[in-house]
Amino acid sequence: MRKTIFLLLLLASSLSFAQGYPSKPVRLIVGFPPGGPADIFGRAFAQALGTSLGQPVIVENKAGVGGVLGTDAAAKAAPDGYTLAFNNQGSVAMAPFAFASMPFDPKKDLALITVVVKVPEVVVAHPSLSVSTLAELLAAAKAKPGKINYGSAGAGGITHLAGELLKAEAQVDLVHVPYKGAAPAVTDLLGGQVQMGIFDVPVVLPHVKSGKLKALAVTTAQRVPTLPEVPTTAELGYPKVISDNWYGLVGPAGTPPEVIKRIHAAAMAALRSTALGEQFAKVGGIPSPTTPQEYTAFLASEQAKWGRIIKAIGFKEQQ
Repeated sequence: MRKTIFLLLLLASSLSFAQGYPSKPVRLIVGFPPGGPADIFGRAFAQALGTSLGQPVIVENKAGVGGVLGTDAAAKAAPDGYTLAFNNQGSVAMAPFAFASMPFDPKKDLALITVVVKVPEVVVAHPSLSVSTLAELLAAAKAKPGKINYGSAGAGGITHLAGELLKAEAQVDLVHVPYKGAAPAVTDLLGGQVQMGIFDVPVVLPHVKSGKLKALAVTTAQRVPTLPEVPTTAELGYPKVISDNWYGLVGPAGTPPEVIKRIHAAAMAALRSTALGEQFAKVGGIPSPTTPQEYTAFLASEQAKWGRIIKAIGFKEQQ
């Protein structure tokens, strides 16, 4: 009897807390430095989310280990809805397979709320490669195995693993050349020091428009509004070569369901607003609202895809 009364009191207390949420500002941890793409998307989303919640959502930058430190800080925070994280793809879908050890388990330690934004990637080539289509690129790679190289923003990141995914699905031999960031990689691509790469559309869009780089395919499910004439990899016979860069919203596991429901509803309102959609579009992002269940299924599919690639190439990140 006493146990039943205790559980009823606990439930009542939880419901009362949820009904009063939020009663103060909410913290949104972004696992990257100010000024970068993650920060730009995160701040735009935070402002819209705060409007929907009726409380300020304050961005806190906690950079390190490719977004892992920021997501870990949220995983270890009090599960009360006042600390959330703007997690990146790498910290939850790639790092668990690339690192010898992880400070948190994405499936056990996080409450997955929604995917927030996806950033399409595009296969681009330097004109000196003399290819105009993805088919021509792959034919050239098969004719001369190990002779075509691709630049990336760094080993273990999306621009590296996207190349490995293309290699695996098309069964070609391309040589990976890692850089410390997308900027130096694109600079060398423009100079012809590397021959191709797979980068976020916004990063290379000006160079495609100017004719300095050739866009061969977007590695996403649908065509991209800013490059409507460029086919998708699925259209070209490679439906598994999907390598969107993406960000999501998570909180600590154990956050009361009613609080998660309130946050999710506010996130949906924010992501369906025209204003936020326009802000995302300016930097190449596409709002991608999901239910928590859809986010869980999406993360599982991403982990299966990238875990397979990371294992196949034997990659291990040096922490």
